[in-house]
Amino acid sequence: MSDLIRKDASELAGLVSSGEVSAVEVAQAHLDRIAAVDGEVHAFLHVDTEGALVSAAAVDAKVKAGDKLSVLAGVPLGLKDILATNGLPTTCGSRILDGWIPPYDATVVTKLREAGVVILGKTNMDEFAMGSSTEHSAFGPTHNPWDLERIPGGSGGGSSACVSSFEAPLAIGTDTGGSIRQPAAVTGSVGVKPTYGGVSRYGIVALASSLDQAGPCARNVLDTALLHSVIAGHDPMDATSINAPVPDVVAAAKRADIKGMKVGIVKELGGEGYQAGVRSRFEESVALIESLGAEVVEVSCPSFPAALAAYYLILPSEASSNLAKFDGIRFGNRVGDDGSKSVEQVMSETRAAGFGSEVIRRIILGTYALSAGYYDAYYGQAQKVRTLIKQDFDAAFAKVDVLISPTAPTTAFKIGEKLDDPLAMYLNDVATIPVNMAGLPGMSLPIGLAPEDNLPVGLQIIAPAMADDRLYNVGAAIERELLAKWGGPILGMAPELAGA
Repeated sequence: MSDLIRKDASELAGLVSSGEVSAVEVAQAHLDRIAAVDGEVHAFLHVDTEGALVSAAAVDAKVKAGDKLSVLAGVPLGLKDILATNGLPTTCGSRILDGWIPPYDATVVTKLREAGVVILGKTNMDEFAMGSSTEHSAFGPTHNPWDLERIPGGSGGGSSACVSSFEAPLAIGTDTGGSIRQPAAVTGSVGVKPTYGGVSRYGIVALASSLDQAGPCARNVLDTALLHSVIAGHDPMDATSINAPVPDVVAAAKRADIKGMKVGIVKELGGEGYQAGVRSRFEESVALIESLGAEVVEVSCPSFPAALAAYYLILPSEASSNLAKFDGIRFGNRVGDDGSKSVEQVMSETRAAGFGSEVIRRIILGTYALSAGYYDAYYGQAQKVRTLIKQDFDAAFAKVDVLISPTAPTTAFKIGEKLDDPLAMYLNDVATIPVNMAGLPGMSLPIGLAPEDNLPVGLQIIAPAMADDRLYNVGAAIERELLAKWGGPILGMAPELAGA
């Protein structure tokens, strides 16, 4: 195993910019790692070997010419396969888009390329980002690098798994109800869902337009902040993009001082249904936060218990609308067009063959919720709950600087364990969903292993809108103390991967 794949993104960027190591060497080391272990992990759907090496060589040419480089130039990255990428397949984990190669880049991809970040390939995901385990990918599940029999979270399990298996030091995910933070929690990595509108959604295949948000994944807080700083900012191509200065998340990660801050524990995001080991690690983190000079208080957000139900009305409703274009006529692969069938029959056969069971389930739910006679009773009521959730957050942030909770109620469960029980699967996002409903930024930070299974546990940190820097300040302060306590990062690896 090359030493390069064990280095942090910030360290790799420094080595490349100084000329001590070439970007091509760094890229090749990670490509070799992918070749060695991804047959077991299945983090990637497509590896762009040639493109990665060309991008890395361009960075090396800039180093040789003495050009100024960005903070992450020459650092490899895994890209969730929901972002349009010029010249590379973009499938969203679905057969209906199998083979589609976009003629343009998503804004996030454009920013990565301009910064000299080396895109290694596209990572696996639940089909159209619908799922919490990456078992709903049409191309097979991704496996958790800590235990290959367990899920890596979802929908962005490929992104979290490539980071924690050292196939890439950085990754991009998208978070609609927890799809960056929950995978980060169960794979022992750091994942951030930025403020809604803080990172452009242009070129991201939409699941639920009012909830989706791209964000960074890495193995530590500073690397995550550096990636956040590269992809954030206003984009005139995105009508929901915020035209305001990007919070200085990198400076906040380096400050790492929470003395005098007020930290709120959300009463409703804990207790019954949370694994004992998750609760114990969370309680230890609360004590650590207090030892760093912050004041910890409990706050109540009484509408949060209704967030899950409201979310699973709003998301399917938006998804049923967004996915209507994938019908074999306007967009996507076509099935059954032998000249003897009507347009309606071709559409029906195409969608039946192209969509998996979870996508079909949510389209049906959303279409029903938006139908005449049910709109006000279901979708309309869910939007009222969403307003109440935002009001609860507003009231909480009038008292505290940030809120905390466990990121996920359990550690990673076994592949197949919840696949036939959609309601049990949906409960994985019970703590993360309120953040998306209110458009707020949230981070998942690894805080140790659950004693009963030795699997990672995540701490969720939530900040007010456009206060993303608070996440990094608090997260870095906690991370610094935990690393000192542990004597370095806790990096678990399944036996099948450890020797590769």
